[in-house]
Amino acid sequence: MAQVLDPGSIVVADWHRSADSKEFFSRILHKKKRRNFGLLEAPVMPPSVSVDTVHYKIFISGKNGVGKTALAARLAGFNIPNMHYETTGIETTVVYWPVKLRESGRVLFFRLQLWDCGENALRRFDHLLPSCKEQLDAILFLFSFTDRASFDDLSNQIARGSEPCDRVVKLVVGTKFDLFMHTDVTEREVTRFQEVWGLPVFRMGGDVNNVSNLGEVAPLLNCLAEHLWHQDCVAFLCLGQIAPSVNI
Repeated sequence: MAQVLDPGSIVVADWHRSADSKEFFSRILHKKKRRNFGLLEAPVMPPSVSVDTVHYKIFISGKNGVGKTALAARLAGFNIPNMHYETTGIETTVVYWPVKLRESGRVLFFRLQLWDCGENALRRFDHLLPSCKEQLDAILFLFSFTDRASFDDLSNQIARGSEPCDRVVKLVVGTKFDLFMHTDVTEREVTRFQEVWGLPVFRMGGDVNNVSNLGEVAPLLNCLAEHLWHQDCVAFLCLGQIAPSVNI
């Protein structure tokens, strides 16, 4: 069972609210909205500020209709489609997120490349899932609070997405949490799942008009950054090195 880190044990929680973070978060914002970064683009800092960037590949897993594409858009601050459509192949989204390491005070930009693929496409084309899992750093397993079957399928998802002794970070996200009048999954069941599987579960709403709120995505992005950095530190310590290398 993977180690579950206490929130804020590695990165400063709610750092996006502090004054010393504004210089960094301003580089991922434009007119109070998130910037859209292409595959070859990155935040530009002043020459006097040196910030390293670490790169990670994240696969978003889940049944059709749970909101995989919507979650990727929300984490990136993009507009979310009002109508659902199935992803016909692989879609990638780049998210930049600055964090401050608690122990050293060092600031890093996490470049998270989110991979999303439709469930029917995965079934139809055998090469898509291996492509999504190649050189993978983390998986987000999704279920919808309004779809009981997607919650019951989590164990199958985790089994399909896991390999023996892999070092892939695994987190669970429950979508459409704000539609509490239509929920098919109870808090007791979510708590029991966390106890059995030892995986953090995050709750995300389905409001398509609230995509620029950093506070809504910060807990998930900070937790993802913490687990990825911790996993790298553990891996490099096993190799006798002091700290992970950094891609600049």
